[in-house]
Amino acid sequence: MDDDVLDFAAPADDTIEIDCASIDHNLEIPTICADVPVVYVPQCEAELEPFVGMEFESEEGAKAFYNSYARRVGFSTRVSSSRRSRKDGAIIQRSFVCCKEGFRNMNEKRYKEKEVKRPRMVTRVGCKATMSVKMKGEVDGRWVVTGFVREHNHDLVPPDQVHSLRSHRQISGAAKTLIDTLQAGGLGPRRIMSALVKEYGGISKVGFTLVDCRNYIRNIKHKNMEGDIEMLVDYLRQKGDDDPNFFYTVQRNEDNTTGNVVWADGMARMNYSCFGDTITFDTTYRSNRYKLPFVPFTGVNHHGQPVLFGCVYLVNETEEGFVWLFKAWLGAMSGKHPVSITTDHDDIMRSAITQVFPETRHRFCKCHIFKQCQEQLSLVLLQFPSFEADFHKCVNLPESIAEFETCWLSLLDRYALRDNNWLQSLYYARKQWVPIYLRDSFFAEMSSAQHSDSINSYFDGYVNASTTLGQFFKLYEKALESRNEKEVKADYDTMNTAPLLKTPSPMEKQASGLYTRKIFTMFQEELVGTLIFMATKTDDDGEVTTFHIAKYGEEHKSYYVRFNVLEKKASCSCQMFEFSGLLCRHVLAVFRATNILTLPMPYILKRWTRNAKSSVVLDHHPGDMVTGYLESHTVRYTALSHEALKFVKEGAKTAETFDVAMAALQDAFTEVLHATKNDKRRCTVNDHARANFRQGSSSVSNACNEIQGSTSEQSSEDDMDQQIRGLTNELELARRTCDTYRANLFQVLKEIEDHKQQFSVKTKLAVIFLPNVH
Repeated sequence: MDDDVLDFAAPADDTIEIDCASIDHNLEIPTICADVPVVYVPQCEAELEPFVGMEFESEEGAKAFYNSYARRVGFSTRVSSSRRSRKDGAIIQRSFVCCKEGFRNMNEKRYKEKEVKRPRMVTRVGCKATMSVKMKGEVDGRWVVTGFVREHNHDLVPPDQVHSLRSHRQISGAAKTLIDTLQAGGLGPRRIMSALVKEYGGISKVGFTLVDCRNYIRNIKHKNMEGDIEMLVDYLRQKGDDDPNFFYTVQRNEDNTTGNVVWADGMARMNYSCFGDTITFDTTYRSNRYKLPFVPFTGVNHHGQPVLFGCVYLVNETEEGFVWLFKAWLGAMSGKHPVSITTDHDDIMRSAITQVFPETRHRFCKCHIFKQCQEQLSLVLLQFPSFEADFHKCVNLPESIAEFETCWLSLLDRYALRDNNWLQSLYYARKQWVPIYLRDSFFAEMSSAQHSDSINSYFDGYVNASTTLGQFFKLYEKALESRNEKEVKADYDTMNTAPLLKTPSPMEKQASGLYTRKIFTMFQEELVGTLIFMATKTDDDGEVTTFHIAKYGEEHKSYYVRFNVLEKKASCSCQMFEFSGLLCRHVLAVFRATNILTLPMPYILKRWTRNAKSSVVLDHHPGDMVTGYLESHTVRYTALSHEALKFVKEGAKTAETFDVAMAALQDAFTEVLHATKNDKRRCTVNDHARANFRQGSSSVSNACNEIQGSTSEQSSEDDMDQQIRGLTNELELARRTCDTYRANLFQVLKEIEDHKQQFSVKTKLAVIFLPNVH
């Protein structure tokens, strides 16, 4: 064509016929011909082009020939219509058309009733190009071309783009083998396609696209998964026959396909009843590292070891799928909701957890976010190698929310990342992963290292990248057996060896008999740490005293402890007890300063004690008689001192109130001496202290009213007073008798529980080592 100009002179039938072989596809068709039909005539060698009367051995042969012709000239084909025999229903006629034949039916139900979220592009433009074939005879079974339309009403695809057309995208057997090999090696679809392009010498020679590669891998995975699920269900059914407490359930999708599978054995359910206050839904094993759609529910036992609460075979990762599996697992755990749950940073899981666990504190795994940082900010890390360390410090080191906020803004400004979308999303979700925002909730952690070592490692050493589901069953049981052995060993060490005490403190001796060995070691570290802290009283409102806690010489770095003397309740600004379940050195320093010699029962969490799996709750320890007496005497003395100061403050205001107060004190002193002679000290004083504490501030006004008016009232019913005193004495005697019986009962229960624990440990050890004897 001269000067690359097309002659679009319209022929007599008002159509423009274009020789597609001579078109430069980079040229634009002039718009002046927009109202004139354009006909595109593909050019091809005569022997490679269909014609009427052409015969084929079979229908498939005809289809393959027409598709090969379409690939050469630049269009895609599909099957349009067919006609069947009235005798036997066999297909006797078939039409193959251009993929742009016909028009989209906009009257279909799916377009009328609802709005399509992701509408597809319009591809059909009414092209008439077609090839019709018909069975020539029933005897020889040959097929003959009965109709052929060469012309198209649309532009054809150039040779370097033909591989993108649907009917020409086919994965050959050799390519499938190579994809399977690369995928088994851990490569994803993108890297597999890069390897194929390099192997075949270009994308056009590969014969399919990245989407086809993804679909092939997904289909193979789905086929394998169907077989795996059948194998898994058979395994779970057998486990259920062996263990009456074994639980499993299978999700059925709307199309009757198998969805997620949830199971938990009797040991897992028992462990959850003891340690199910905090759980982790660990999706590590579904990643490319392991390639198993397997997700365990895990937690931490009384030795700080990982413990299993159940497992999920994860097939359906939609929000509905997660909601189903969480509800199914919760049903296996008798509907008991955990206090907290830790998962990967995933919005779909967050939505599902909000629906199933509305009162549970949800935390994103910090380790998972740090791994995401390496992927999302790879360019930043290459440009600024120090960013990762600064990012970790910004997240882990702040001890207040204000300090974190300042540090975060400083980090973004230092590396010019204020506009980074990923970091912005992390900041909006900061209350679900930054430690300083989570200190007020229980997660059973003593340190960040414990989380990474125990939560994400239950099956480490047993499951790897080459593990198949068939192998997993044996490895799963092996891991359970190994974890059980480690717990038995820790139980044995706790029950049969005594820890080395580092102080003469009664509290340390008490803790050594309560906590497991590992937990006691952590508590001991906190207790010894109190020796370098000073507790300074800064405020006292009559009920709650505030202490300033700091190391000697480091007053700028301090903590604040609010302490209620009567209730022996303390809260520290570091919130270690709320987060881990163990008292911090700051609260213990206040206990030391206020003569609290033993741990108050509310601060001894049963889940950390050696009797964590026992059904007996030992709230009192009658063996600690001396320290119990000292503590109760301290409480009584403190309560009286508080009330006396209030009494003195009101009584000294005027001369009249002073006289009334002195008279009241003399009468009160006489009553106290009388109570002492009748052995009523404990009843009178403790009841007076408890009553005044419950009334709070009203006790002051009651004292004032007594000073102003009630002191003039005298009891005239002496006989009734004597009867009341007699009944009080009898009641006190009965109460003391009950206390004695109660103390003896708890001592017996404690001894029974200790014997039970020792027997359980010896039994488990015998079971473990018995096979070695044979």
